[in-house]
Amino acid sequence: MRASKMFAPTLREVPAEAEIISHKLMLRAGMLRKVASGVYTYLPLAWRTIHKIENIIREEMDAKGGQELLMPAVQPAEIWQESGRWGVYGAEMWRVKDRHDRDFCLGPTHEEMISTIFRGEVRSYKQLPQMLYQIQTKYRDERRPRFGLMRSREFIMKDLYSFDADEAGLAVSYDLMYDAYSRVFSRCGLNFRPVEADSGAIGGKGSHEFMALAEAGESAILYCDTCDYAATDEIAGREPLPVEPQEMLAIEKVDTPACESVEKVAEFLGVATDRIVKTMYYLADGELVIVLVRGDRRINEIKLQALLGVNELVLADNATIEKGTLKVGYLGPVGVEGVRILADAEVPVMYNVIVGSNDGESHLLNVNYQRGDFRIDEVADLRYLEEGEQCPHCHGHIKMARGIEVGQIFKLHTKYSDALNVVYTGEDGQERPVVMGCYGIGVGRTMAAVIEQSYDDDGIIWPMAVAPYQAIIIPVNDREPELTATAEQLYTELTAAGIEVVLDDRQERAGVKFKDADLIGYPVRVTIGAKSLARGNVEVKLRKNGEMLEVPVAELRGWLQEYIKQEMAI
Repeated sequence: MRASKMFAPTLREVPAEAEIISHKLMLRAGMLRKVASGVYTYLPLAWRTIHKIENIIREEMDAKGGQELLMPAVQPAEIWQESGRWGVYGAEMWRVKDRHDRDFCLGPTHEEMISTIFRGEVRSYKQLPQMLYQIQTKYRDERRPRFGLMRSREFIMKDLYSFDADEAGLAVSYDLMYDAYSRVFSRCGLNFRPVEADSGAIGGKGSHEFMALAEAGESAILYCDTCDYAATDEIAGREPLPVEPQEMLAIEKVDTPACESVEKVAEFLGVATDRIVKTMYYLADGELVIVLVRGDRRINEIKLQALLGVNELVLADNATIEKGTLKVGYLGPVGVEGVRILADAEVPVMYNVIVGSNDGESHLLNVNYQRGDFRIDEVADLRYLEEGEQCPHCHGHIKMARGIEVGQIFKLHTKYSDALNVVYTGEDGQERPVVMGCYGIGVGRTMAAVIEQSYDDDGIIWPMAVAPYQAIIIPVNDREPELTATAEQLYTELTAAGIEVVLDDRQERAGVKFKDADLIGYPVRVTIGAKSLARGNVEVKLRKNGEMLEVPVAELRGWLQEYIKQEMAI
């Protein structure tokens, strides 16, 4: 490709709309342009990288027995109604009607579609197992699209679905995909970590997210500094540590004026916040519930929603709570009737705790669940595991990092098979539900994650495997015939050898060309200057570390081929 013919409109200034590095650099490097909120056009350089990521994915999926197909983005409402998800998926589903007023959606995911295809074609155990995948555009009407390709409303995803006869088969398929995903992200040059994760709207039980470690990540990853334990903060948890029994003191009521937060109560009473129990009111599908948690802990609403099995969970507003004598800031569980009370697992083993008295004026000291001072209807792990706590699996300690979710794998079990009647006939002639798994990779998000991990002040630093082009040739002065002739000769030779190379033949100053080369992030820059050429050499700069070296003109092709081979190896 000649730079004079390339459509790569680079920018010198950072666009105001961009918040994170990957978004800024993709806009500046002429790779991406915004069409609407959360909707982007991939320009040629980005599209080349997208294709490379897709090809890596295809090679690894095919190596594990996956077969590629393509399903429609437009899906009829009937299959979602049959699975029960049409009414519960939420506002993210992009719903449309055709001219006959029939309901459709733009597919946010394809579990229903693949299940209905599979049930119409597979009947016997002899046809199992199967793994089918596609790389296709998905649509989710995000409430707040942001961070460029990290959270957009239209995005490219690879989704694979496994179909097995039993749970043992699912375990094999899951392990195959776990290994394939590890290879995909390693080949893309990512520093990543698989972590235990919540299954979310996809459903099923058993999931891992593949997290690219980056400060711009929206997800918090908790991991042990001693063992291999790692999980997202959505599901990480541990059993309460053993507590020494204490003498249960008599309840005491203390006026606490203007103390409407845990911190203010702790300061007023001169106690630590872990002596207090917070009382939180939630609306779960419209029903009021109370959740109790230690004062220095945060309620994990993902865990709470999963425990309650509801579609919508929100904090109750003050007006809803304060219909009687209750006062926000002074809430407590003592004497409360007619409302379901849930408690985090630490609460029942606490002694002599402090709670609100519900009167808007005071708090109660020395309240004890073990003595029967208040009621708990259900106990569960309902809090976030915090950095510095003891690991759930060893005596190590929990650390926290930020991560970008680039892929997730799920054990669906028979969630969709049962709902959509996806069955097979076993060897004994009996019908059984197919056991399923699903496995997704965000293709555009993977590209953005690579940039978040690989950049400097000058621009992108592409790993060789996913760089739009592998090298660029820059003649320092396009008015010197010897330099331009050598550049043309090398461009022709390298292209014929299968090396992906750009010749910067623009009539621009060398400094402009160098800046664009670093901004776009070509892994290798070949500079043709008069001094080095007089010695029979060209100057080579490696983008990943800035190393400069001279290579003889006659040896450049072989040197580049060997360097590319080394960089592509995992």
